[in-house]
Amino acid sequence: MGLKEEFEEYTEKAKTLPPSTTDSEKLILYGLYKQATVGKCNTSRPGIFNLRDRAKWDAWNSIKDKTPESAMEDYITKVKQLQEAA
Repeated sequence: MGLKEEFEEYTEKAKTLPPSTTDSEKLILYGLYKQATVGKCNTSRPGIFNLRDRAKWDAWNSIKDKTPESAMEDYITKVKQLQEAA
């Protein structure tokens, strides 16, 4: 199985993460997912009153120099860790 196929498998598994998954862990996964699928953050930072989107943007932008392949690997690792912790 190639990296892309494994990544796609784990994006499906991420939809059933344990309820104990914190918002901060979900933001890490969001940033890794966006970096893996889109690449560098290509939008402007949302305004101060849009807290949810701003947090998501910050999570994505914080890993802007990571390659998509590296983001896929980190995403898979993070989902595995979260599933094992359940």
